[in-house]
Amino acid sequence: MDTTSQTRGGSAEAQPWDAVVIGGGAAGLSAGIVLTRAQFATLVVDGGQPRNGPADHMHGYLTRDGMAPSEFVATGRDELSRYGGTLLPGSVVAARRAPDGTFELRLADDRAVRARSVLVATGLTDELPDIPGLAERWATEVHHCPHCHGYEVRGRAIAVIGGAVGAVAKHLAALLRRYSSSVTFCVNGTEVSATERDRLTAYGVRLVDAHVTRVATSTGNPGGPPVAIELDNGGTVRCDVIFVAPRPVPHDAVLSALGAGRDPVTGLVAVDPHGATDVPGVWAAGNVVQPRAQVIAAAAAGVSAAINMTGWLLDQEMSAAVPGGQPRRGGVR
Repeated sequence: MDTTSQTRGGSAEAQPWDAVVIGGGAAGLSAGIVLTRAQFATLVVDGGQPRNGPADHMHGYLTRDGMAPSEFVATGRDELSRYGGTLLPGSVVAARRAPDGTFELRLADDRAVRARSVLVATGLTDELPDIPGLAERWATEVHHCPHCHGYEVRGRAIAVIGGAVGAVAKHLAALLRRYSSSVTFCVNGTEVSATERDRLTAYGVRLVDAHVTRVATSTGNPGGPPVAIELDNGGTVRCDVIFVAPRPVPHDAVLSALGAGRDPVTGLVAVDPHGATDVPGVWAAGNVVQPRAQVIAAAAAGVSAAINMTGWLLDQEMSAAVPGGQPRRGGVR
């Protein structure tokens, strides 16, 4: 018996795919390559808006340090295609389990695809504090991850703006002090205890308690820091770069539609160490369930999930191959 699933040409709306990966970033493409190499017919649906798309470079990825995110994605897509995987531009807007046990995914253009298994790797949106001038500077003069961008701004005047995610903002203010002797923490409503204030001050972080009203280009200071943080008390903090703690908003609507359970503490969709949700046949990887994962960690999570998926798909096929077993749904050809 030929037990090898072959990659599929033609329409994505044909018979069920062995696996559909939703999201074509580091996690999704890595998973797609693993599944395709394992000879499972794999479709990667990608909306083309990666979280790190606005950035010029990515860091912390061994052998790929400094690579442009756009180049990284393009290289990953080429690798997926080389092994016979299929990439479909689009966004999944609805999902359900069909009566035959497969998953039906509906795209924004009203096309539908079916799959024996699903991996959601749709990432998240960084919701910035609502401060005029901040979003326009995102990924140029405004960042959120010191491990991604701190080294590049070492020795410069750094400001951290607090907000809704106060615990992370306080951590940023302390950690960035390792990169520069000039770190100002614009508290901006973040609750800072007396002990925390003493620790930050002793570590060399300057605290400013006024609320931030606007971020603008610094004027009247030739040769000085290019960014001005305007405060509600009329003061101004001048700096070269700003770090903030955005609120992560996972793109997990598909997981919710399929009934995936959530962690009662974090509120995120819960997955096991291999990315499996509590819905059989559904996995998730990358920032959609791990907001702090860097590119290399998201890729690793995608690989781990895909390997787990191959085992699950194989088990389904072997059970169906036994005389009297359940009819297989896709897979072996």
